[in-house]
Amino acid sequence: GRGAAAVWAGAVRPRTRSLHYSRPRLGPGPGARCSPPAAAAAMPLPMLPCNSGLVRRILAHFPRDLSLAFAYGSGLFPQAGRRGPEPGNNVLDFVFAVDDPVTWHTMNIMKNPQHYSFLRFFGPKHVSKIQNNYGAGIYYNTLVPIDERIIKYGVISTGTLIEDLLHWKNLYIAGRLHKPVKILIQDENGKLQAALAKNLKSAVMAAFLMLPESFTEEELYIRIAGLSYYGDFRMIIGEDRSKVMNIVSANMENFQRLYNHILQECPQVVYKQHLGKLELDKSPEGQLNLLMALPRTLQQEITRLVDQPGKNRDVEEILLQVAQDPDCGLVIQLSVAGIVKTSSITQSAKGILTAGMKKSITYSMKKMHKMWRGWRRKAVKSVC
Repeated sequence: GRGAAAVWAGAVRPRTRSLHYSRPRLGPGPGARCSPPAAAAAMPLPMLPCNSGLVRRILAHFPRDLSLAFAYGSGLFPQAGRRGPEPGNNVLDFVFAVDDPVTWHTMNIMKNPQHYSFLRFFGPKHVSKIQNNYGAGIYYNTLVPIDERIIKYGVISTGTLIEDLLHWKNLYIAGRLHKPVKILIQDENGKLQAALAKNLKSAVMAAFLMLPESFTEEELYIRIAGLSYYGDFRMIIGEDRSKVMNIVSANMENFQRLYNHILQECPQVVYKQHLGKLELDKSPEGQLNLLMALPRTLQQEITRLVDQPGKNRDVEEILLQVAQDPDCGLVIQLSVAGIVKTSSITQSAKGILTAGMKKSITYSMKKMHKMWRGWRRKAVKSVC
């Protein structure tokens, strides 16, 4: 698909088996890199088909000043263990990116005041302040009835979204965008489009570091889809624990649309597309190239996890050490979990205010019911 290739900027060098290498730089460096045409940086994210008249009608209820709008979740995408999307039951999930949150909330509060909790009485500036300054930088209105469906939608500033996509500051919406979504609106903001592409590339890099030398395409996508769930307390209470596997197994074709070109362009992996298998360079140099290209916040989290108290070594030195560590994959997983844990807790706490206590309890009970159904399906399978 057009635009599926992420821009492989950064220090990615040719594969080599030598165990001797010089101290690298952390920024973009010389050497081979995956280099699609320069225009690819501004290409839009692959748009999965969305012909649903219902989704379009729902979108018409909101102010149209959006830089990006996408829909996601089990209300639109099938999951293994289910017969498919359940049109009458599942909540439809949306995210809206806006350049000016105060203006957007002003218009939306005028148009849809019933969507908001008591916070609307403090005015759009206060709503925007809560959106930007707390949790993961997104403001959710949940359990909103529109056109005989129940929806949840989050509002995030374009700048905050770009920051998360590039650096994984919260790995909240960036993590959501590692998985297939239905893009409804995407403007020509070059920075946003490049950040969307970079986010996919970063997901592949992180997943590679947690995988062995040889693995299947499905195993790769399970790692990618699971990134935003490592450390998420909702996976203990409130989410179906087999969720990641269910998402990937029912959406292999959609994952391939997102990541096919990235895998074909990467010099460190041999992608046997016809077999659905990959072989990766796991030499210290190969590991180091991947570590150097990880998002900034993840590199910082790795440093915090690995550096011994009082040493205060720089990031480059830490990455050199981790590249040679047999437990490199575990270090990456724990570091990702450190980012996700913080954002999942703070965003969920903020959700009690933005949704209101009644909706928060109702929404949590729905999540608990889905988790219980997942447990019951597993129990039935184990008996059979």
